[in-house]
Amino acid sequence: MIEHLNRDCFCISLDREALARALESELGQPGLYALVRARNPHMFSAQPVFVARRHARRMREIVQAVESVAALPGYQRAVLAAAPAAAQHDPSNPGVFLGFDFHLEADTLHLIEINTNPGGALLSAALARAQRACCDDMQGMVPTAAVVDAFESDIVAMFLREWKQAGHEGRPRRIAIVDTAPQDQYLYAEFLLFARLFERAGMHAVLADPGALHRDAGRLWHGTEPVDLVYNRLTDFALDEAAHAALRQAYERNEVVLTPHPRAHALYADKRNLALLGDADRLRELGADPAAAALLAAHIPQTEIVTPHNAERLWSQRRGLFFKPWAGFGSRAAYRGAKLTKSVWDDIVANPYVAQALSPPGERHIGDAAAPLSLKFDLRVYADVGHVMWFSARLYQGQTTNFRTPGGGFAPVYTEPEGEAATRL
Repeated sequence: MIEHLNRDCFCISLDREALARALESELGQPGLYALVRARNPHMFSAQPVFVARRHARRMREIVQAVESVAALPGYQRAVLAAAPAAAQHDPSNPGVFLGFDFHLEADTLHLIEINTNPGGALLSAALARAQRACCDDMQGMVPTAAVVDAFESDIVAMFLREWKQAGHEGRPRRIAIVDTAPQDQYLYAEFLLFARLFERAGMHAVLADPGALHRDAGRLWHGTEPVDLVYNRLTDFALDEAAHAALRQAYERNEVVLTPHPRAHALYADKRNLALLGDADRLRELGADPAAAALLAAHIPQTEIVTPHNAERLWSQRRGLFFKPWAGFGSRAAYRGAKLTKSVWDDIVANPYVAQALSPPGERHIGDAAAPLSLKFDLRVYADVGHVMWFSARLYQGQTTNFRTPGGGFAPVYTEPEGEAATRL
C-alpha cells in the first residue's frame, strides 16, 4: 500500500490557509507566512511522503544503536583523537536533538548522515498543523493538534534538560539563537518560531549574530544583557573562526550553556564517523553490542576517508560513489562521482572528504495522474539521546536535497496507523 500511495496518491493534504494561521497566530507572528512565501517559495510541499511501519521501526532501532555506540568510552576515544581542540571540552550537557538523514528506496534503507543542528523541526511542526486527510487511505495518518503540541513540549523539555545537566537550577532567563546574520539565513522563519516557543515557555529569546556577543565578568553578553543559554545554529562546528572567539571562550570556560556544541558534532556528525559506525568488526572491538554493530553495518553505506593513498582507486570507482566534506552541511561541496571533473577531483583529494557508496533516494510522484512528476525524497529523523521525537521528509529534484524544486520542500511523513502513536512515527 505504501508504494502505491507514493506512486499514485495525488491528493493535496496541505491546507495553506491553516499553515498561514499556524505560522502567524499559533506559533509565530503576523506577516511570517508572507515572509516565507516571498523568501522561500518552495519551503513546503503540498503532498506527504508515505513510509511503511516496518521502516519507521527500523529507523528507530538504528537511532538507538548509534546512541549506544556513541556512549562507549572506546568509541569516544577513537573519534575525539582526530577531533578539533574545542571538541575536547566536555560541558556535561549532551546537546539538543540530532538529525538522522535516511534514504529509503523500495526495501533498502540507509543512514546517509547525522547532523547536530538539523533545520526544519518547528517548520515541520507548523506544517503538521495544516494537514488534512483528503482521501480514505489517509484516514488515521494525519497528526492531531495534540501530537504536535507534545512534540513542541518535548523540544522545550530538551532545552531545559541541557540547562540542568550543565549544572543549573530552574530555567534559563535569556536564550540567544545564534547564527551568522540570522535575518539573512534561509531558515530565518524557523529562528522566529524557536524564539516564540521559548517566550511562551517563560524564557526571553533573542536572535543574535556571534559578532554581537562578548564576554565580561565571567558571563556571555548580548549587548547589555547576559545570556544564559545559546542555541547554536552556526555551521562553524569547531568554533574556529575569529568571529566566534567570544562564544568559544565562554563555552570552554562554562560561562554559558552552548547547545549543540563542538563535542556533540565530533561524536555524531563528523562524516568520518560513518566509516567507523559502518564497520561491525571495529565496533565490536570497541565494546559495541554485536547486534547493534551488525544493524549499523547493514544500514550505513560503505564509507571511507579520501586520502592520497586511496585516491587512484576511488577515482576509478567514482561512478558508484558520493563525495562529502567531513564537516559539510546542507549538501554544500558534495558531489556525485559520475559528474566529477578532474579539477574538482584534485580539490577533493587535497581537502577533507569522505567517499560513500551511492544510496538511491526514494521517489514520490506529485502533480496529477495524467502528468505525474517524479521527485526524490529523503527522510529526516529528529532524535534526542536515542529517543525519536519526529519524522519529516524533503522532496527535491537534482543531485542533492534543495529547496528550489517546484512542488518540493519539507513534507509530512505518514505511515499505517498503529494505535495512538501512529502519527508520531
